Amino acid sequence: MAAAERAFPAMGVREIRAGLAAREFSAREIAEASLARIRALDGATHAYLETTERLALDQAERIDAAVAAGELSACGPLAGVPVAFKDNMNLAGTHTTCSSAMLANYVSPYTATCVARTIEAGGIPLGKLNMDEFAFGSSTETSAFGPSRNPWDLERVPGGSSGGSAAAVAAGLATVALGSDTGGSIRQPGSFCGTVAVKPTYGVVSRYGVVAFGSSLDQVGPFARSVEDAALACNAIAGRDALDCTSQDVRTDFTANLAEGVRGMRIGVVPAFMEAQGLTSEVKAKVEEAANHLSALGAKLVEVDLPNAQAAMSAYYVLGPCEAFSNLARFDSVRYGYRDPGHKDLGGQYEASRAAGFGPEARRRIMLGSYLLSAGVYDTYYYPAQQVRTLITQDYARAYEQVDCILAPVSPRTAFRFGEVSDPTDMYLSDMFTISINIAGNGGMSMPVGLGADTNLPVGVQLISPQFKDENMLRAAAALETVYGPAPVAPGFAPDAVEPLGRPASLPDAADAVAGVDLPGLAGADGKAGE
Repeated sequence: MAAAERAFPAMGVREIRAGLAAREFSAREIAEASLARIRALDGATHAYLETTERLALDQAERIDAAVAAGELSACGPLAGVPVAFKDNMNLAGTHTTCSSAMLANYVSPYTATCVARTIEAGGIPLGKLNMDEFAFGSSTETSAFGPSRNPWDLERVPGGSSGGSAAAVAAGLATVALGSDTGGSIRQPGSFCGTVAVKPTYGVVSRYGVVAFGSSLDQVGPFARSVEDAALACNAIAGRDALDCTSQDVRTDFTANLAEGVRGMRIGVVPAFMEAQGLTSEVKAKVEEAANHLSALGAKLVEVDLPNAQAAMSAYYVLGPCEAFSNLARFDSVRYGYRDPGHKDLGGQYEASRAAGFGPEARRRIMLGSYLLSAGVYDTYYYPAQQVRTLITQDYARAYEQVDCILAPVSPRTAFRFGEVSDPTDMYLSDMFTISINIAGNGGMSMPVGLGADTNLPVGVQLISPQFKDENMLRAAAALETVYGPAPVAPGFAPDAVEPLGRPASLPDAADAVAGVDLPGLAGADGKAGE
């Protein structure tokens, strides 16, 4: 294996483009090496549900033709960059399963805007990534096709629901991956796996073609191993989309102020977050360390109060299940999804199909949403939750009158072992610091700041920006990166590792997980079984 090929997994966007421009390697070499690496190593992480070899090689051929014609600059900011997508994002001709038996054989008839823009920007599409079923979870353990594993410790979860996206980037199985974040599902796995993970302001990225969990909360964003790579990915996917009425006309260059440093910036810290019950000492120490570094770099630390943030968890677990109940109603065994055989009446077919097609966590949230929206209950829970949402949004608006960005923990702990958190309520607490940002619609991101003193596992800090000023958090993250450096590929997956990691016996094969499922009556969008 050539030296350049061995180095591909650790290369960033700028290095890949420079190598292509200098003709040190070709886009086809990148694509082939990336696909070979997935075949060799993804058995350990189970980050991928499906690879898209033909699409990757076709894209590489177009880029190489442009390089030969001296037109690399026309290929876009992600030209030659290996990319992958969470499996709730439609890509025409591929399975979009949302890691659910309900959609195991569903084949996308169209492509999500965020996916299309990533490919139009020159990204080489490697495949679709594992996740918690319908994005319901914080560990990827609810996937119907088996969990993904944390590249830093294969006995631990990668976080969720975008666990496959985080694991792929951390293991060097993609340079950039897209995930979705409803209450922390980009930032929490980013923290667990030691990657840069960005949830832009709600509306910055189109949600068209992304299977919805909570329509007023969901936002697409990138995982990468450097702040610059994440910012370049944001440039590629951001902007108004006529197919999504919630998208905004964003003209920001997310890379513009990365080199400015934080001198003169006002960084907010929330004392209540730092004293929250359940926050481990190693995570707290890392957040305090990051705050001290920002201060040393010239930022002014300002204490801010978010008095209603403690109610965010309660509001979220009213709003989220209500929106999930509504969004998942379409999977009725008639138009979409698994169809249980042998039922003469439509009602029996509907009940049996949804009972078998949805996993336990999906059923839990559907039932909760159904109850919360029922007559006599709606006014007691749903309406007050919307009022709390307004209060939380106002709290953040007042805080940003004092500061440019807020620093906070991402998760109260580092990655936990499989099965260690079995109580659903305890699992929900994984997002205790991230949920309020989705409630308010602000931008938030996780920035890796080294390893925890007790577990020796990655820790991320959360940077939160005012609405449509995501460049503030990226600027602060870039400053921290001068201290901590870009995120490395997880040690067991480093490019110079001589032996591929084996696949744990308890994991299903990633390729067979989707292709091997054959549930009767599984319908695609056109009413035919997915092929």
